[in-house]
Amino acid sequence: MAREQLNSASYNWNAFADRPQLASALAAKVADRLTRAIDRRGRAFLAVSGGTTPAKFFADLSAAPIAWDKVIVTLVDERFVPASSPRSNAGLVAANLLQNAAKAARFVPLYHEAAGIEDAATSDDAALRSLPWPLDVVVLGMGPDGHTASFFPDADDLPKLLDPASDRMILPVHAKSAGEPRLTLTLARIIDADFLALHIEGEDKRVAFDNAVAPGPRKPIRAVLDASPKPVEVFWAP
Repeated sequence: MAREQLNSASYNWNAFADRPQLASALAAKVADRLTRAIDRRGRAFLAVSGGTTPAKFFADLSAAPIAWDKVIVTLVDERFVPASSPRSNAGLVAANLLQNAAKAARFVPLYHEAAGIEDAATSDDAALRSLPWPLDVVVLGMGPDGHTASFFPDADDLPKLLDPASDRMILPVHAKSAGEPRLTLTLARIIDADFLALHIEGEDKRVAFDNAVAPGPRKPIRAVLDASPKPVEVFWAP
């Protein structure tokens, strides 16, 4: 059960006593939204983030009794590395989400071999247009610097990434703080989702979130909250 729920104009704060409770609740919410989408339009389209935080949530969601053969899964963002790399978000999704019943889902990775990340982004942008937009569910994560997806504060062309009117599906990202180059869905595609959630864990992430929504220089996660036409559902546990 949620320990605490706070509301604002841009987000709903759902706090849980521990991380297993959060993972279970978030998995149930996402499964319900995917089922609703399948009932409404015959398919569902899900985008998830990477990192280590969502592993338990992925495991719980993978066992949900939904029509996974009608679900398309893609990534919010990806490092420009092959799936065999330990830093690949696709590898994390394959190991933790695309298991159990969820093996039947169709997975659309963002990385593929290309001469460079700009070429990869152009090719991905064209390929992604064939998918059933808008997204039904997006689950974001957040870094301690307030970045989400690959919207890093020091990213080149950050305003382009955060343009809510962009017609691009995906863009390349160069940021010193990110390490290797990345591919990311644009803000415009993320905020079009029917259900948008933010999954964060730990006291440090709560402090980072509080700082991001406080008055002052706008962090990328604040840009998402401000641009979303619906309150973002924030799931947090210590």
